[in-house]
Amino acid sequence: MKTLLTIIGPTAIGKTALSIRLAQHFNCEIISCDSRQFYKEMSIGTAVPEPHELAAAPHHFIHNKSIFDSYSVGDFEKEAIAQLDKLFAVNDFAVLVGGSGLYVDAVLKGFDDFPEVAENIREKVSDEYAEEGISYLQEELKKRDPEYFATVDTGNPQRMMRALKVCLATGQPYSTFLKRKKNTRNFSPIVIGLEAERPIMYDRINQRVDLMMQAGLLEEAQKLHAYKNLNALQTVGYRELFAYFDGDFTLDFAVSEIKKNTRRFAKRQMTWFRRTENAQWFDFKYNLQDIIDYINKQIQK
Repeated sequence: MKTLLTIIGPTAIGKTALSIRLAQHFNCEIISCDSRQFYKEMSIGTAVPEPHELAAAPHHFIHNKSIFDSYSVGDFEKEAIAQLDKLFAVNDFAVLVGGSGLYVDAVLKGFDDFPEVAENIREKVSDEYAEEGISYLQEELKKRDPEYFATVDTGNPQRMMRALKVCLATGQPYSTFLKRKKNTRNFSPIVIGLEAERPIMYDRINQRVDLMMQAGLLEEAQKLHAYKNLNALQTVGYRELFAYFDGDFTLDFAVSEIKKNTRRFAKRQMTWFRRTENAQWFDFKYNLQDIIDYINKQIQK
């Protein structure tokens, strides 16, 4: 049986470093499922692996799309499974790593096709959002699907609109479509989670944001400001700096908001990942051999 070594956990916890170490140990390649690292125009704010890290093991799905491309979780599922088929044709192992829970689930289990949404419903949601703003999406989605609302990025209007449209079209919570019978896979996942106490996790996030700013995040966001309404840019680290460029925030406040919103995002990530079946959690200061020993025991079962 082919084995997909899957690494999950909140942002800034050390998933990239572990993925590379496991890929080197098992002599295999890495599939990234970070939904913002796909975009080649975004590097600093998405914490794309450094050049020496990318060179340490073959990576896939990093900087393979443009912010101007239309790209969904369904598109990623098809492309990732096709890539895994190629990798497993020559190797018994591959590594999957990323903090986008929906994209991890897409690879591990797949999704049924979501129902078609009538044009009038799509227009209604879009019009209401344009007129009332993001609070409309938040309030409606919280009312119609509190379970999905608890895990979605509530600052991302595109994801909330997609879920709300399905709720309105079907009369059912969007989350129910995420729980239906999944597609079969020709590999067996071994899921490794990295975690830390919340104060430590938050401190790591704050430090990472400071490092991003030192590395040129402000300049990167400035180049993208003209395209701020694109779906790919509805993400923490860019939205706040766009507000600074628009004169709504001071720079210091924008940076503090990035830290705050990233901490909230990490909390939602953990809410999502805690539901992952058969995940084995390790402290972020793990001993690599302990993880390798756990993987080997799972393989031998």
